[in-house]
Amino acid sequence: MSDASSAPPFTHLDGSGHARMVDVTEKQPTVRAATAAGSVRCSPEVVALLRDGSVPKGDVLAVARVAGIQAAKKTPELLPLAHVIGVHGCTVDLTITDEGVDIVATARTADRTGVEMEALTSVSVAALAVIDMVKGIDRTARIERVRLLRKEGGRSGTWVAEDEGGAA
Repeated sequence: MSDASSAPPFTHLDGSGHARMVDVTEKQPTVRAATAAGSVRCSPEVVALLRDGSVPKGDVLAVARVAGIQAAKKTPELLPLAHVIGVHGCTVDLTITDEGVDIVATARTADRTGVEMEALTSVSVAALAVIDMVKGIDRTARIERVRLLRKEGGRSGTWVAEDEGGAA
């Protein structure tokens, strides 16, 4: 067990323990990227409909991709302490598997703070879009394992999730 005095301070709390937005004014913009992943698990019936493009609501993957990109850009509207940054690039890749849909999103910026929350929000909203598109066919569809895989740039450099190897 570590000594509480050696633990790093919570950067989103002020001296009184109140929530605050971290001031990044003095930081220099640098190129940063983050990759997140998640999955939507659904019935074999939905998987079959996804594979042959016959989901009644339309092109599930296209809708989810656009929803994920839009979500990355709107992250500070959803998370009150997230900084408003320029999302200069966002890719959302969706793969149909035997269990459902795997989602990997990468957000990129050249700004003062990272894009981890943008990548995670992108995956989460893309997954929600998949659920919205298939819920009439499969009410048991569920989102699983939304997680950060990798981040690059900034003071801390590159980080890769140990159990992931940076891939979904």
